Amino acid sequence: MKKESPLLKFAASTFFLAFLMNAATVDAQKVRYKMTTDIPASITTPDKVETSLGTLRFFDGFPDTETVRKVYDNLDFQRGMQAFLSAIQASGMYATREGYRTFGPDNQTILISDSFLDSRTLYLLANTETIYLTFWANTKEGPLVIEAPPDVLGFINDFWSRYVTDMGRAGRDGGAGGKYLLLPPGYTGDVPEGYLVAQSPTYGNFVFVRGFIYNGDKGATVEHMKKNFRVYPLALATNPPAMSFIDMSGKYFSCIPANDMSFFDQVNQIVQEEPLGATDPEIRGLLASIGIQKGKPFAPDARMKSILADAVSVGNATARAITFNTRDQEAFIYPGSQWQLGYIGNDHEFSPDGVLNPDARTFFYYNATGITPAMSAKMIGIGSQYAFNGRDATGQNLDGSKNYRLHVPPNMPAKDFWSICLYDPQTRSLLQTDQRFPTISSQKEGIIVNPDTSVDVYFGPKPPTGKEANWIQTIPGKGWFTLLRLYGPLEPWFDKTWKPGEIEESSEYKR
Repeated sequence: MKKESPLLKFAASTFFLAFLMNAATVDAQKVRYKMTTDIPASITTPDKVETSLGTLRFFDGFPDTETVRKVYDNLDFQRGMQAFLSAIQASGMYATREGYRTFGPDNQTILISDSFLDSRTLYLLANTETIYLTFWANTKEGPLVIEAPPDVLGFINDFWSRYVTDMGRAGRDGGAGGKYLLLPPGYTGDVPEGYLVAQSPTYGNFVFVRGFIYNGDKGATVEHMKKNFRVYPLALATNPPAMSFIDMSGKYFSCIPANDMSFFDQVNQIVQEEPLGATDPEIRGLLASIGIQKGKPFAPDARMKSILADAVSVGNATARAITFNTRDQEAFIYPGSQWQLGYIGNDHEFSPDGVLNPDARTFFYYNATGITPAMSAKMIGIGSQYAFNGRDATGQNLDGSKNYRLHVPPNMPAKDFWSICLYDPQTRSLLQTDQRFPTISSQKEGIIVNPDTSVDVYFGPKPPTGKEANWIQTIPGKGWFTLLRLYGPLEPWFDKTWKPGEIEESSEYKR
């Protein structure tokens, strides 16, 4: 008689036990006890569920070991990705502070663009038409006095890029200039009279001021700003120290947030530096769920590092999809047009009608630094407005190998100036080509203006013959996008009776 294999006996016994367990489960479901009621199928969990994570298995609702592993890996991934999307603005502020610190310490390093920012500087959506004056304010040692010059546009944001106050034209000084007093979080000391007081929930703050050019004389604007801008501790208000300024024009430094695991290190640094109350419990809880919590080391193990690296990669891809392929129809300014709002919903807090639009927040903070109602609200002749575009008239991504034309219609509704700047989709900074300033603007000398005051702007690797003054260089094999700026926007912009043309492939390059 043939002897039965031990392996075969084991398999048979295993099958029999599984059969008995399944039969017992079926019997348990069929047996009705005194308290048994009908259980709706919609509230039970099947023994096997097919999902995007694969097959999830349960015994009477208990997840098996492999299912537990899958769902916790997914949960940590989801929380990591949401932490990326919810903390982009903080990482952006951290990168800005670190960029500024390459020039010197907080409060004492006042940067100014004597001859404008150019494409050497890696700075989110910088413009090339106003004089920038900016510094990183730190109130850990006490309140700071900031004297704003007359006739500027300025604002202060906290370390999470939340609005603190405006200064200048849109501020409480109304463009006349004034002394602002920036208080640290939890400050309970005396507040002397004569100051325009603002309190920030964080010690670290981003201060940003723009000065306007009149009659092409940028030197006069620089002198005006240096003469009238001051920052000093309140404790030294009776004898303020002398000011020194550092020209950042043409300098290489980076203020671009990270798109790798160091992103979470940056956010952790902010959490450790700032008070617990700098963020709300939900954000604190989200960050704590991935290991970022005030007073505790951020030390993810190998498993968590792998998951968070994946979360950053997918989060970054998500931010790019929101930026360059939005599905939000409210983002578009005009029907059938590719031009998008800088502030979707025209709300600097991204919460029109009291409802947060997280994609609008991601879109803005992934591409720009600093918020203020002067950039989003209707302030005729005072603030600034923006239109973003990364696609041609047919909806295709803009290609640096191709030649395009943009028609800017007559009677541009901008009291101060308008401009078209080109940006690199990788860095969201000014496009680096042979041109120092990848810009055409109403302030640029020598541009060709049509008899009806309209302007045609050309984009491509080489200029069309005779149109060199209106040409912005692009790079074959590389993409680009643009931002239309209006400073001192007028009513036709807001009521949409004026609209820019679309960016169209041009035949004018034929020589």
